[in-house]
Amino acid sequence: MMESKREVGRVAHFFPKISVAIIELKAPIAVGDKITIAGATTRLEQVVQSMEVEHKAVKSARSGQSIGLKVVGKVRESDVVYK
Repeated sequence: MMESKREVGRVAHFFPKISVAIIELKAPIAVGDKITIAGATTRLEQVVQSMEVEHKAVKSARSGQSIGLKVVGKVRESDVVYK
């Protein structure tokens, strides 16, 4: 893991049929950010294309919020999200 990346949250739940992860944020995140999701068997990188807070599309979210994020692969609960 590159040292410049910092933890921004953790996966709380994953919906495989729609490929959406619920992420509990520890730091702000915004559309356009490049993120890495990593865990014991997970390693994927993507750019945040869209996200939702309480079923409403948002451009950014802050620490303490939970977001719904469309992901490009399978992730697991407790996987760490880095930015």
